[in-house]
Amino acid sequence: MPSVARRLASAAALAAGLAAAPLAAAPFALQLGDTRLALDAPPGFADTGFTGSPRLVELAESLTSASNRILLFAISDADLRRFTLGDPLELRRYMIAVTPKGLERDWVGPAQFASFVEEALRGAGAASPDRNFLRHLDAQPPGKASLLAEPRRSLDVVSVLQGTRLPATGRSDETPQYALSTISLIYLRGKALSLAVFTTYAAPQDLEWIELTTARWIEDLQRLNAR
Repeated sequence: MPSVARRLASAAALAAGLAAAPLAAAPFALQLGDTRLALDAPPGFADTGFTGSPRLVELAESLTSASNRILLFAISDADLRRFTLGDPLELRRYMIAVTPKGLERDWVGPAQFASFVEEALRGAGAASPDRNFLRHLDAQPPGKASLLAEPRRSLDVVSVLQGTRLPATGRSDETPQYALSTISLIYLRGKALSLAVFTTYAAPQDLEWIELTTARWIEDLQRLNAR
């Protein structure tokens, strides 16, 4: 998986010069092979597909492997308003949903989904034994993504929480900067999806936000696609 540091660096490069576009945020249908899925971003976020912005496409592509198809890349409503005004984007929080290109047209069975999960999380390492995640991240090399916790594991959903201490920029007054991300692998109507949520980590509220938002997004997608 691409490093959180590189993802945030790519996000920071999106500063200005974006053309205005209409606001849009609503569930939408997507055809994957013979399966029709309903997708939506969590409350307070909107899919950017309608903007046609090459820079947003480039950022989305930096968040995932070229072997995945991007289904949704969402930024906050506040950033979308900045986009419409041509102002710099903050990109403090954003999210992406993808599916493996090699599986997008096929029916994925439970055993195949289990293999998908195993492959996706291979090399993730053991979760932090210390719930004080900042202390744990301070003990890790800068830029290294560390597995912090596994909030959920079931037959159809596996979700992990990762964090990193960002590399220093060299300023004398610099304070440590941190980032969090969740990766959720979800089995939805015979399809294997990967959901990723990103946030800067400056306060305990950021940890609470990413955990609650990830759980709600999973539940909303399951509800939208209930048979």
